[in-house]
Amino acid sequence: MSGPDVALALRQPWVSIDNDWPGTSPDGLPRILRKYVREEHQLTLEEAVRKFSALPAQRMRLADRGALKRGIWADVVIFDPARVRDPATFEKPSQLSAGMEYVLVNGAAVIDHDLMTGRRPGKVLRGARYRVRHDGG
Repeated sequence: MSGPDVALALRQPWVSIDNDWPGTSPDGLPRILRKYVREEHQLTLEEAVRKFSALPAQRMRLADRGALKRGIWADVVIFDPARVRDPATFEKPSQLSAGMEYVLVNGAAVIDHDLMTGRRPGKVLRGARYRVRHDGG
């Protein structure tokens, strides 16, 4: 997609945002926060966070994800909006994003004081419409 197409899509209230790469993408959530929230003002910070969290969980009918409430899974990102940046490039895609101070997945720290911990507490989530294929495909 072109830059103007991405900006137009991001402004739509029904468009959620995900990152389908295993942590090595030169694009992604920090780029959205830096470029489209902080620099271009295409989204508010609150709207971007909703599009990363509550909206995708709602669309996938994952009632125990996407919000901070007692009794649901603790997936939390603590970041400094002024420091968030995406140093990864296509030549060096594995650069850890800056400004993500803490990332908790299922209540366990995977980033602690801006450093990877090596922990991998995540699990595969499937939406309500997921079906297991029994035909070998």
